Amino acid sequence: MAGVMAALVLARPFRRGPSCLGRLFRRGAGGATCGPRGRGARRGAGDSEVLQKSLRRGVVLSTGAFLVYGAHKLISGFAEVHASFKVEEVVEQADYLYGSGETEKLYRLLVQHKNSDDAELLWRLARASRDLAQLSSTSAEEKKQLAYGALEYAKKALEKNESNSAAHKWYGICLSDVGDFEGIKTKIGNAFVIKEHFQKAIELNPKDATTIHLIGIWCYTFAEMPWYQRKIAATLFASPPTSTFQEALRYFHMAEEAVNWKSGLDLKICLRNNSICFESSPQIQQQRSSVR
Repeated sequence: MAGVMAALVLARPFRRGPSCLGRLFRRGAGGATCGPRGRGARRGAGDSEVLQKSLRRGVVLSTGAFLVYGAHKLISGFAEVHASFKVEEVVEQADYLYGSGETEKLYRLLVQHKNSDDAELLWRLARASRDLAQLSSTSAEEKKQLAYGALEYAKKALEKNESNSAAHKWYGICLSDVGDFEGIKTKIGNAFVIKEHFQKAIELNPKDATTIHLIGIWCYTFAEMPWYQRKIAATLFASPPTSTFQEALRYFHMAEEAVNWKSGLDLKICLRNNSICFESSPQIQQQRSSVR
């Protein structure tokens, strides 16, 4: 602000610029210096004085413009910092609402930032859109709109930051949801892409137990696929997605190990129970027998 005030003080003399020029022109039109007798030393002195004044004004103008430019850059810098703090505040508020289960409030908060360039806001908006679509109070048409909207937000988050693990995770989840509206061929075709994004998310964040567990579910889904669905997949794709119960179990155990005991005790217990139930299931026992 000091730079701005200094620039304004220096710039004040230029408000009189037009009137000074007016006096100069009037004096040139009918003054003594421009008459027939004024073509001697007096005219030379007048020209010199005008030139000196013009030079002084030019220097002051340049200085003032420089200070105004510097002040503009300074204010722009403050605006950028303020914007970054604003994003952090929205993210903090969004995480609080998510933890509180306030799905509708969370969506209303984040949808205001749907045109944001920040990946952290965008993947959270994708998650909030999907969560809202999962509510029983949401109509079938709204579910579809929210599902496709969630996918677009997740896609935009990836475009803004391909190194964001959560963006990869939620893109995979939202792509799976959209497949429910587009038929078996699209759903199977999307399965390859979904797994790739889940794996990329784990690569970027090896401790993300949720995504590791999702890959386990992906493996389990294709391991238990009935024979007739496998036949359909084989006719649609030269190499349809496949997996085994053993691979699914391996990811379930990895997810369990990735959870911190202090911060994710409930999740760890849930994953542990899931692994125990799955490990004792007829499918995994049968597959183990066939391996032996």
